[in-house]
Amino acid sequence: MLRRGLLTWVSRVGGLLVLLCCSLSLLYLMTCSPPHSNNPPLSHVLPHAGSNHPTPSYQMLLQEREEQHRLYISSLKKQIAQLKEDLQERSLQLKRGGGFGEVQGAKSQQSDLQEFLRAQLSKAEISSGTRLPNEYGVVPFESFTLQKMYQLEMGLTRHPEEKPVRKDKRDELGEVLEAALHSLNTASSHQDNRVAAEKTQTSKFISSPLGISRTERDKGTLYELTFRGESSHEFRRLVLFRPFGPLMKVKNERMDTTNIMINIIVPLSRRADKFKQFMHNFREVCVRQDGRVHLTVVYFGKEQMSEVRSTLENTSSFKNYTLLQLDEEFSRGRGLDVGARAWKGGNVLLFFCDVDIYFTADFLNTCRLNTQPGKKVFYPVLFSQYNPALIYGSPEHIPPVEQQLVIKKDTGFWRDFGFGMTCQYRSDFINIGGFDIDIKGWGGEDVHLYRKYLHSNLLVVRAPSRGLFHLWHEKHCADELPPDQYRMCMQSKAMNEASHGQLGMLFFRHEIEAHLRKQKLQNPKKT
Repeated sequence: MLRRGLLTWVSRVGGLLVLLCCSLSLLYLMTCSPPHSNNPPLSHVLPHAGSNHPTPSYQMLLQEREEQHRLYISSLKKQIAQLKEDLQERSLQLKRGGGFGEVQGAKSQQSDLQEFLRAQLSKAEISSGTRLPNEYGVVPFESFTLQKMYQLEMGLTRHPEEKPVRKDKRDELGEVLEAALHSLNTASSHQDNRVAAEKTQTSKFISSPLGISRTERDKGTLYELTFRGESSHEFRRLVLFRPFGPLMKVKNERMDTTNIMINIIVPLSRRADKFKQFMHNFREVCVRQDGRVHLTVVYFGKEQMSEVRSTLENTSSFKNYTLLQLDEEFSRGRGLDVGARAWKGGNVLLFFCDVDIYFTADFLNTCRLNTQPGKKVFYPVLFSQYNPALIYGSPEHIPPVEQQLVIKKDTGFWRDFGFGMTCQYRSDFINIGGFDIDIKGWGGEDVHLYRKYLHSNLLVVRAPSRGLFHLWHEKHCADELPPDQYRMCMQSKAMNEASHGQLGMLFFRHEIEAHLRKQKLQNPKKT
């Protein structure tokens, strides 16, 4: 009886499938038939015999029909492939459940579970943002690779960069990666012409995955994994969500960043020496490695203007820049706002930057991958460098800048209180209202813009970036600053100097030296 019930159920499903295919074929034939009212008869469109001037509308009509049929055929193929997958899943459920009766018995429980999981997925902040009151309501992402994790919250055993030493964390990331690779291979198996090619690239996918994740305690954990594709500009992103239960595949999409230009905007005022150091990094990363950037420099004042212009002109074969001059008091928000609005080449991706920032080519790709016009803006958390003279003991022992960029507890910290470096499309920046240009001098304008995005429906991606560094420099807080800005400046100055332990050793140096002298007097033989 059980086998007979199984055969009856499978035959019914097969009959429904055949009926659906016939319906789709009939719909296709009806769609292909020429309409009777909207378009003119073919005789009115075809060129007359002997005519030397072919009618353009005839070619346009053929192109439109061809495109419609192509899209419709593609849609039919996707529907048929989805029906095949559903039929295979149903067959597997029958085999595992032991019979039609047991499947029917568990159907209500599965339906309840699926409704709960869908509810968790709909409540999570995945494809659209949630209105938040301020910057303290943001749940930041964590970045990870196969070997390392980059995180903001540091407790007793946590560091800015660490290996996933805890077993639960290793198992979690291992399961996510396994599910992602399974999804990639499953998707490629439906493309008959590329099965072998896709599966041979699994090693490429494994070699360089980069992901971000965050957990909303009342909903679940969101994972976004990015894999490098066949070319250096092609990527594949997988979005997975764990609603305190099984993983759910949300997206499996190809991303081509070949034509995504980044307009890097830098406000500047009387810092020609720092600008030369910035251009050294820019030349190596943007000109030699990436090549898809435009540089906009907004200079305040006239002093050292010729040096800045000379530095730009001497950059090897790089002419894709704009130099703007403002004869007014320096305002970072004003400079970035002018630079963003000066662009006339369409909806470009903007990267707001400073001259004391060092970035890598990987960061530029991260900037492209984590932004989407009308949907997402990227607020990376950069790694801020401590005073090299304190880290390495003396100025004589300081290595070159490239060798100083090490993410360790004693070399710097994640600057999670800074919001000045950001990637966003120009359309989003204009629609949100831009910067508050009434703010003068240092600080404050970036927080105001950040809060505007938090109050909108755009998704704000906030994650530590391993390719973005703030280089240490001596900071001067002007007496003319308002009290709140002066306090922010002094706090930033204190945090930039050294780690808590290093500052403690510096603060108690006299006590330490007295202890060493006492030890020498008590144990002269050991010295």
